[in-house]
Amino acid sequence: MTSSNILLQNWDTPFGLPPFQAIRDEDFIPAFEDAMRTHRAEIETIANDENEPTFANTVEALERAGRALTKVANVFFNLSAADTNDTRQAIERNIGPKLAKHSMAIYTDPKLFGRIDALAEKADTLGLDGEQRRLLERYHKRFVRAGAKLDAAGKARLTEINTRLSELHTAFSQNVLAAEKAFQLVLDGEEDLAGLPDFVREGAAMAAEERGLPGKHVITLSRASVEPFLEFSTRRDLREKAYRAYIARGDGGDGAPDNTPLIREILALRAELARLLGFSTYAAYQIDDAMAKTPATARGLLEKVWAGAKRRADAEAAALAALAQAEGHNETLAAWDWHHYAEKQRKAEFDIDGAALKPYFELDAMIAAAFETAHRLFGLSFEERRDVPVYHPDVRAWTVKGGDGKPLALFVGDYFARPSKRSGAWMSDFREQSRIDGDVLPIIVNVLNFSKGGDGKPSLLSLDDVRTLFHEFGHGLHGMLSNVTYPGLSGTSVDRDFVELPSQLYENWALQPEILNRFARHVETAEPLPQAIVDKLHAARKFNQGFATAEYAASALYDLAIHEADDADNIDPAAFETELRVSLGVPDAIGLRHRPTHFQHIFAGGGYAAGYYTYLWAEVMEADAFNAFEEAGSVFDPQVAERLHRFVYSSGGTLKPDEAYRAFRGRDPEVGPLLEKRGLAEGESATVE
Repeated sequence: MTSSNILLQNWDTPFGLPPFQAIRDEDFIPAFEDAMRTHRAEIETIANDENEPTFANTVEALERAGRALTKVANVFFNLSAADTNDTRQAIERNIGPKLAKHSMAIYTDPKLFGRIDALAEKADTLGLDGEQRRLLERYHKRFVRAGAKLDAAGKARLTEINTRLSELHTAFSQNVLAAEKAFQLVLDGEEDLAGLPDFVREGAAMAAEERGLPGKHVITLSRASVEPFLEFSTRRDLREKAYRAYIARGDGGDGAPDNTPLIREILALRAELARLLGFSTYAAYQIDDAMAKTPATARGLLEKVWAGAKRRADAEAAALAALAQAEGHNETLAAWDWHHYAEKQRKAEFDIDGAALKPYFELDAMIAAAFETAHRLFGLSFEERRDVPVYHPDVRAWTVKGGDGKPLALFVGDYFARPSKRSGAWMSDFREQSRIDGDVLPIIVNVLNFSKGGDGKPSLLSLDDVRTLFHEFGHGLHGMLSNVTYPGLSGTSVDRDFVELPSQLYENWALQPEILNRFARHVETAEPLPQAIVDKLHAARKFNQGFATAEYAASALYDLAIHEADDADNIDPAAFETELRVSLGVPDAIGLRHRPTHFQHIFAGGGYAAGYYTYLWAEVMEADAFNAFEEAGSVFDPQVAERLHRFVYSSGGTLKPDEAYRAFRGRDPEVGPLLEKRGLAEGESATVE
């Protein structure tokens, strides 16, 4: 690469990290356009090769093509999610449709597909190893699902649909971010702060300072801000205001952009796309390329869990209403009351005080706990790097080494909420692992939205925050431990309903005594979390699981149902949600985890559309997989950990997911451990424990 554009040059930085300080926003569009031209030329060379197609001159050539474009895209889309600005948002709106057209031109190229199709037909005679065979299968299916078998008119229409969907997904996401940035609940004086513990006050004070309101306190729509406020504030009127703003993101209130028209158009276009490709619904199209294979299978799991979740949630709602009435509050239990009284109930039943727990879960200590878990399971070590370029002062980086002391990856952690970052938590990468042309080590990123400690104090995490940190680090390990030849099968390049297994499984180690005893220490006294509290945490593991399961499962059922609807071309997403709530019997005091207008998993992109069920699907495997360690007598059993490493964390997409799981576990997963874990097993008491 000899371009004058920094994004297209070779970077002489540790691990080849982007030189962020040298990159200007105006570099992105020219770099994208140059990289797409290069990629098109590479594709034309492959497609027009006069030699008979071989794995090397077609599939491997495709794996090598587009490296410059991947490099530019990885930098841009990581920044546009984690540290955006008005210019980057404009670039995203500009470049998304162009990338969609570029991709469709490749996957609908008849000459290129002809070569892939010819190889697929004679795959048994090509002498391919298992990984090569799997890569060929994935390429062939990817081309077919992208419309390679359609006629010219069908291909043209599919290109139009995907281009427009790219525009709509970007607009949806940016509208949600705009709503989150626009809202602030200003707490003015002690009366407004009633009930809030110090850590919530400190976070709110810092949020106020960042918004030019020194001396005041501000609650934002960051989950790390609004959820603790809902738990601890004794001001019911303010809880209601915060909750209503949180669930109203993207609905057009107060003059903000309304995502409802975008949802309608997204659903109509997805339904048309599915029909073009021969599927009855978009859900059928999406799940055809997943472990579940059919919407009926996915829905069957959700419905099996729903019955127990509703039974338990109804009992929880009655208990919380009784607690509220005992305090003299006779109003009907509402959604902005649930977190508040659930926290009180947990404290009353198990003597667990969420505010008192937080000093034991200091961010740096929990990062170290996640690292130590990886060391004990997989032999990894982590060395912090302060000499590498980062895109924001809060971002940190570590060299990850294997048991032999050799570098395996670079891990980047971006932990704190800020207005320039979209909400939620995710794993991404700046570079994938591969060996196609020498060892390429991965650069893996975890992005979270924790509250930063005020006045230079350390950041303290809730128990849910700790689980989120371990969850995303599990995704990170899936990328860091990847050990494959081809980038197309690297890391998290697996079926959507398998990709959550490594992350959800990793959460289990967060509360193991070997980890808690060492790392859960009071931030001021260094005293370990008392064993009595550890015991209570384990005793309370099924507490509020009716609520947690119901709010998730209802959202997952909404996602499936709306992508299976016969009238998807003309649907009212809010009315559809109301009808679903009624048909399921969702308790009035439980909101869906994601309302339609801010349901970014399914409307800000296609990855989880008709696939939000996958968290529960993966949890079936996760609960069963963790049982393998318990059956072995140690949560760090080396033989079980070695199988987990080899068949789950390092194999990428080289194995079919069901084959990978059976290789690890010796059998298919069983649903019983999940139902027991969540307290939803048939015949289990529906009363709050």
